[in-house]
Amino acid sequence: MDLKAIIPVVPDFPRAGVGFLDITAVLHHPPAYDWCVAQLAGFAQARGASSVVAVESRGFLFGAPVAQRLGLPLVVARKPGKLPGAVHGITYETEYSVDELQVQHHAPLGQRPWVVDDVLATGGTLLAVAALLERDFDVSPAGAGVVVSLEFLPGPARLGEAGLGWDAVVSYAGS
Repeated sequence: MDLKAIIPVVPDFPRAGVGFLDITAVLHHPPAYDWCVAQLAGFAQARGASSVVAVESRGFLFGAPVAQRLGLPLVVARKPGKLPGAVHGITYETEYSVDELQVQHHAPLGQRPWVVDDVLATGGTLLAVAALLERDFDVSPAGAGVVVSLEFLPGPARLGEAGLGWDAVVSYAGS
C-alpha cells in the first residue's frame, strides 16, 4: 500500500517552515488503517513483544488494535494527571516543547514491552519511554514501532545509537 499517496503534507503546521504529515488521513481510509495495524503487529510479533506500550495520543490509535490483534496487554504512556493511582514519570524534550509521560506502577509490561507511536522525528518520545521502562520497571523494551519515520531528522540515528531497535511502516528520506 502506498501510504505516501494517502498521507498529506500540511505546510507550516504547527509552525512556519514545518511540513506536517497528517496521519489522520490513514484513519479516514479503513484499508490503509488496517494495513498499518497489520504491519505494526508483525513488527511487534517479530520482536517478541510481551505487551504494547502506546504513547499519547496518536500512538493509542495504533497501539490498541495491535495489542488486541496479538492478544497482548495494552499499556498507555500518558501525560500527567491522566492516570489514577501510583505512576512513574519521565520528563523529556521534544522538537517543540518539554513534555512528561507517565505509566501506571502496576502496568502489565512483561519482560519485553514494545513501544508504539505515530511518527519518529527527533526520537525524544520513544527514547524517554524506553528510559522510563528501564529505570522504573527494570525492563528493556523489545523495540519500537511507528507509522512514519522521518529519516532526515535525528530520531532514527538517535534510536540506533541508544540500541533501541525500531520499525516503521513508511519512511520519508527527504524533507
